[in-house]
Amino acid sequence: MKRRTLFEIKALYRDDFRVTGFSFGEGEKSACIVGSMRGNENQQLYCCSQLIRKLRELEDKGCIREGKEILVVPCVNPYSMNIKKRFWSIDNTDINRMFPGYSEGETTQRIAGGLFEAIKDYTYGIQFASFYMPGSFVPHIRVMETGFEDVQLAKKFGFPYVVLHHPRPFDTATLNYNWQVWETKAFSVYTTTTEQVDKVSARQAVEAILSFLEKEGILEYGGFEGYVSKVVSTEEMVTVRTKTAGFFEGKVRAGEHVRRGELLACIVDSFLGTTIDEIHAPVEGTILFSHAEPKVYQNTAVYKIIPEREDW
Repeated sequence: MKRRTLFEIKALYRDDFRVTGFSFGEGEKSACIVGSMRGNENQQLYCCSQLIRKLRELEDKGCIREGKEILVVPCVNPYSMNIKKRFWSIDNTDINRMFPGYSEGETTQRIAGGLFEAIKDYTYGIQFASFYMPGSFVPHIRVMETGFEDVQLAKKFGFPYVVLHHPRPFDTATLNYNWQVWETKAFSVYTTTTEQVDKVSARQAVEAILSFLEKEGILEYGGFEGYVSKVVSTEEMVTVRTKTAGFFEGKVRAGEHVRRGELLACIVDSFLGTTIDEIHAPVEGTILFSHAEPKVYQNTAVYKIIPEREDW
């Protein structure tokens, strides 16, 4: 294992800002895995730490294929991570909305540009991603529809679902989108949590990545093969929203199968403590995402359901 600084900014009053990478093997730039970009992405950082631990063991055993290099970047935003702030600590901007970056721009543009310059030439790019809303997911892999996506390749990770996401305008400034434009096969891995560490789904994600790298001839690893992935588009999913604000009492969790009309959650009046609304499943299917905060606002997306399909 080699530890190296991929990008650095000199600081006046605190330690210099550094993006650190850990490389395994030598040769062609085969695979790059990126962890937390935001200060609350503890699970994403933890996943990378476990992946680095496994890769060190595999490298010591000679399991990295000759002529192959794997790079792991566990944290892109250590400043915000240190103070538990989701976005950039100075101006609240999001590094993952700044790609491919600009070396003469604002700080987060320069960070994105410096990182992208170091990782844009890898054959495969994998990012441990988080959702913009607090909640829990069924572990899955997400591929952005850019015209360069490879769905069959995504199935090799062995997650239960491959989610195809049609990019919105702001998605064009993400790492995943720009990786694909620069001809890297890019994938986003979602585990169950963001701020809390879930060791079970972290282990599943690490196993999936190692299994994928083995299938692509980058390392030798006899791990779990995983699931036969089902492919679903985000446009197919049914989003369930609240009609009123209050305390959220969820009755089902991510991964559960629900039937049409089943009670999903209750909304409780914040002052009176009485139930003011009930949320029922509009379709039969599997809960991909469930809200996890104690309170909700009106019109909050609290569940995302993958509808049952006859071809499954």
